[in-house]
Amino acid sequence: MKKILVIDDDVHIGNLLEELLTKEGYEVSRAYSGTEAVLYLSCNKPDLVLLDLMLPGLSGEEVLARIKDLPVIVVSAKVDVNDKVNLLLGGAADYITKPFDTKELLARISVQLRGGNSCGSSQISFGEITMDANSRKVTVCGSEVRLTRTEYAILKILMQNRTQVITKSELLERICCDTPDCTESSLKIHVGNLRKKLKACTDREYIESVWGIGYKIKTE
Repeated sequence: MKKILVIDDDVHIGNLLEELLTKEGYEVSRAYSGTEAVLYLSCNKPDLVLLDLMLPGLSGEEVLARIKDLPVIVVSAKVDVNDKVNLLLGGAADYITKPFDTKELLARISVQLRGGNSCGSSQISFGEITMDANSRKVTVCGSEVRLTRTEYAILKILMQNRTQVITKSELLERICCDTPDCTESSLKIHVGNLRKKLKACTDREYIESVWGIGYKIKTE
């Protein structure tokens, strides 16, 4: 049975999450403050953490910085794009905004638990590509590829959800602080640059465009 730690001081939301996750067959633990969460994690290792940001004691950002080798999905009412991108680049596996759709949350949890973070490893791998979430180093066939913050964020999202098409709007929402004009055309430029850098190593296309929708990792 997979174990999930819910870190949220809102009792109502915590109860809702615990009931939802228990029905789905997960074992749920709770922490109501950042300090309590750090104490719990010093003695226990769940399979995944759901983390609110607005916590008494240590903040969610401070807790995230202390979590190593565990997938963390931030569940927060904060909608500022800068917050989202900084958290994703700072180690969060995913970010979902309150109020959330329960089906979407369960889907994101399922993605992480079936290998989005390589069973808790700091490395994310697909084919010849390897990303290190701690150093933000990307290699293709053993050769380092230097990416911008925006390119790294795009690749991380696509690799963590490699069986799914990620819509342009979702990518824009997560990276637009690194994309000055925040338009589909600027996103296209970033993806194009990322494609060229990856292809330069093996002459293979790694990112597939799904016309009118978005992008996905090319699996064939």
